[in-house]
Amino acid sequence: MKILEVKNVVKFLAKKQVLHDVSFSVDAWEIYGFLGPNGAGKTTTMKCIMGLIEPEEWEIQIFWKRGLTIESKQDIGFMPEHTYLYKHLTGDEFLRFNGSFFWLEGKELDDVVERLIKRVWLEGSDQKYLKDYSKGMLQRIWLAQAIINKPKLVFLDEPMSGLDPLGRKMVKDLIVELRDEGTTVFFNTHILADVEDICDRVSIIDGWNLIVEWQKVSEIDGTLEDFFIKKVQENN
Repeated sequence: MKILEVKNVVKFLAKKQVLHDVSFSVDAWEIYGFLGPNGAGKTTTMKCIMGLIEPEEWEIQIFWKRGLTIESKQDIGFMPEHTYLYKHLTGDEFLRFNGSFFWLEGKELDDVVERLIKRVWLEGSDQKYLKDYSKGMLQRIWLAQAIINKPKLVFLDEPMSGLDPLGRKMVKDLIVELRDEGTTVFFNTHILADVEDICDRVSIIDGWNLIVEWQKVSEIDGTLEDFFIKKVQENN
């Protein structure tokens, strides 16, 4: 059952075409890795899906409806690659602020924030100001806000960037837990080890063209790294 369908997305930036007929689909209840070298078009594709930039040509369906609707936004989470946070809020205040967008309040909001703080390993740091957080801590609090509404579909842009090995394991474990709880996870990365461990399917984008679509990871002969390098080399 396809929860996300992307067809023939074309995007120009500064009069240069940066996406060429990008098409792929994501099934419900899977972890989908969108792979590519730096500058290949991963983030641009995600921004088009999220409606943050408008492509020149596109056909995108989310939850079987064209584009993002007000209703569908309630069931989507998003973590961008570059975190823009209110640095004079504490971690606790930041999550409460984001929870208010989903009408969370009172004891329900208290319980959600407490659970998320534990889930992203920030116990004891929730009363610190975000300006005093390390890069890894900022990544984790931003991940927490992306799932505060218990989304059916969550988009994560380079979610393990800047994390130490323990932080990376925490995020990978959390992504698997989300999938097992019924959340579909779509994430961008160029770190292949992360994908091979946890992804059900992958696509590969290179030079603003999709060169592999909907590849089941378990059916790849050899390592994902060798498969990725082979496909990118064939495209160049």
